[in-house]
Amino acid sequence: MPAFACAALLASCTATRKVAPPEAVLPVPEAKQVAWQKMETYAFIHFGLNTFNDREWGYGDSDPKTFQPTRLDCEQWAKTLVAAGMKGVILTAKHHDGFCLWPFEGTDYNISRSPYKDGKGNIVAELAEACRKHGLKLALYLSPWDRHQANYGTPAYVDYFHSQLRDLMTHYGEVFEVWFDGANGGDGWYGGAKEARTIDRKDYYNYPRIYEMLDSLQPQAVIFSDGGPGCRWVGNERGFAGATNWSFLRKGEVYAGYPRYPELQYGHADGNQWVPAECDVSIRPGWFYHPEEDDRVKTPEQLLDLYYRSVGHNATLLLNFPVNREGLIHPTDSAYAVQFRQLVLQELKTNLVAGMTPEVSNERGGDYVAAAMTDEDYDTYWATEDGVTAADITFRFDRPQRMNRMLLQEYIPLGQRVKSFVVEYRADDQWLPVRLNEETTTIGYKRLLRFETVESDAIRIRITDARGPLCINNVGVYDAGAKADVLFTEQKSQLESRPFTLPGVKEEQAAAATDRNEQTTCFVEGDELVIDLGEERTVSSFHFLPDQSEPSKGLVANYELWVGTSPEGGQKVKEGEFSNIQNNPILQSVYFTPVSARYLRLKATRMIHEGETMGFAEVAVR
Repeated sequence: MPAFACAALLASCTATRKVAPPEAVLPVPEAKQVAWQKMETYAFIHFGLNTFNDREWGYGDSDPKTFQPTRLDCEQWAKTLVAAGMKGVILTAKHHDGFCLWPFEGTDYNISRSPYKDGKGNIVAELAEACRKHGLKLALYLSPWDRHQANYGTPAYVDYFHSQLRDLMTHYGEVFEVWFDGANGGDGWYGGAKEARTIDRKDYYNYPRIYEMLDSLQPQAVIFSDGGPGCRWVGNERGFAGATNWSFLRKGEVYAGYPRYPELQYGHADGNQWVPAECDVSIRPGWFYHPEEDDRVKTPEQLLDLYYRSVGHNATLLLNFPVNREGLIHPTDSAYAVQFRQLVLQELKTNLVAGMTPEVSNERGGDYVAAAMTDEDYDTYWATEDGVTAADITFRFDRPQRMNRMLLQEYIPLGQRVKSFVVEYRADDQWLPVRLNEETTTIGYKRLLRFETVESDAIRIRITDARGPLCINNVGVYDAGAKADVLFTEQKSQLESRPFTLPGVKEEQAAAATDRNEQTTCFVEGDELVIDLGEERTVSSFHFLPDQSEPSKGLVANYELWVGTSPEGGQKVKEGEFSNIQNNPILQSVYFTPVSARYLRLKATRMIHEGETMGFAEVAVR
């Protein structure tokens, strides 16, 4: 055979030779976990007896007859969520108070004992139908903790809880997620016992049996709890993940009540189980509806910031809507959520590198070429050769472009790999780093970067370290407009107060409680905070913002509030608990019948962490 024919044949064989994809780098997600992460944003609905009794965590003693929505409309919920870009909704079918939003036959503490639809209502069924009609996916929250049931803490309750779960998973169609709250055990009504009960959080509920049930009844559902196994709590209720966020946990280590929960914002870099993060946050300070929060709804700009720090940090965003006492999503909440969605679409409207083929410093070849990063196909990706864990991706433009946003995605079906990268732009024939206010470490399913606006004819991503050959399936570069340099919005406390002093507290400490700076905290020794108004005044409420550090310190769990004309004694005007204060350390407000007093005394009857000094970032009396 002539030499030129041999060369032609060799070239032909080389061109058609199949190039193998990179091997997976463990751990890797299940297909349902990839589908779940692609949802990106979805909604929470908190609604129940708490809505009508002005509570966050019901004690389990509220009368079902107080549940009286006058205009409940699950279609209004669904239409609002679709307009806000949500892909699904999770309903709190039963919260910690034990009240069931469906007519569960295992208890009389359910919606059939309420006036709603003369006892014939079923909100789980109504929402399931609205979801089918409007193209939303449905998921359900079922609290393991039950402050109503007399048998909570015994083996009999576990059977009861499992039967509730089976009932929910059998009658309402497919669910995309099953949500198990990490709050378990503590004070409760418990059939009138009115006591604190503790359980073995790791073993009491028999989760292996639960997982078998769900695999049988809802195999497509992702299971949420503090440690998964399908997805994990992000370690806060403020709606953000760490800029470094691995989708891994060390198997069997994290459980409900995990003491090192702040690390869940970042995952375990050495984890051996795929458990991605879900960022849960309410559009209002509380999870349930409270009329006094109607003017404290997160703005579209604040929600946009959370989107970048949740979805843009390799997590999902679970945004809560506290349905009001009519049974509707409040119009302010609805409007702000829709405007938030419009802001996201506007900022990421035009991908400046769509369809471009970047220069890359290494390429695997075959189907795994640079053009795959800009073809808008999730399942095509650029990959480097085996052993190559660092590479450059460079985009060049015909003329300078204004840029301030970037999207990066790894092809996570083969694992999460990137450990560090930098972004640079060309200026005066040299490469300079863009100005960011967060580290550039992990990418995962999606990383969204906000950086100071640059104008340049070239931009590049330098991936400097990874756990294996690189697999990047999408890159986007954007100009978000004139407001792009405002990287973060910040919510300030709006606390108005009568003037007061804090007897017995050092002056510099006391100042931290009134400086309207959320980042300073007044720590008070002992179990009482005494407030001196200077003279007798009519007062009707007490407010404080807990310590805002990570994790928050000095959290008061249960309290008594006393008022009087002297620092001691007086009249007890309120007692109770600051529900969920550990996970959601928002402004705490105690309202009482107006009374004339000079002194207020907050007595901590239980701390979240016994022995800690009480911490108050801000204090107010009205």
